[in-house]
Amino acid sequence: MVDHSASTPVERLCRLYDDRMTETGGDLSPEDLRELKAMAAIYDLDTDRSPAEVWRDVRAVVTRQAPRRDDDAPAAAGDPVTVMVVEDDAEAAADLTELLTEAGHRVVGPFHNAAAAEAAAALHPIDIALLDLNLSDGATGVDLASDLTDRWDVQVVFISGDVTLAARHADRAEALVLKPYTGAQILEAVTRLGPAA
Repeated sequence: MVDHSASTPVERLCRLYDDRMTETGGDLSPEDLRELKAMAAIYDLDTDRSPAEVWRDVRAVVTRQAPRRDDDAPAAAGDPVTVMVVEDDAEAAADLTELLTEAGHRVVGPFHNAAAAEAAAALHPIDIALLDLNLSDGATGVDLASDLTDRWDVQVVFISGDVTLAARHADRAEALVLKPYTGAQILEAVTRLGPAA
């Protein structure tokens, strides 16, 4: 028998619903369906779809979202990395740049559109890219994520308030940090993906 006591709550949740979806072929009991819809509602995900689609998106969000920490809780120290910031909100971009620089990381950007970010990726070695999903040039962070990972092997963190879009494309990112986020959550995601201290 496998000891599951050491697994995280997210791992237990995923195992539970993966098993239920497999055992029932996606035809959940009324109680399980209510619970699944309640979880989806927390992230403002559309629940008027099949349980399999709803679970796919909930699973993507909970497994890739950085752990929540208090603003005052310091992120674990790690080696400095080069982080690209792609955010079309100028104030948020400036705050991210300041946060990362003060934490000792090198920042490329910020950029508000995909074209500028792609051009910069061709010129600078990037370890991690923090990508908003809705950019000013009409492009999406989803397309940019694919280009950055495929062409330059960059790890991607989606930073977005568009949870549905982030969940549907979570396979293109290593982590999700949902808006409104804290500085500690951003640093946690960067530290988690960066080289070991």
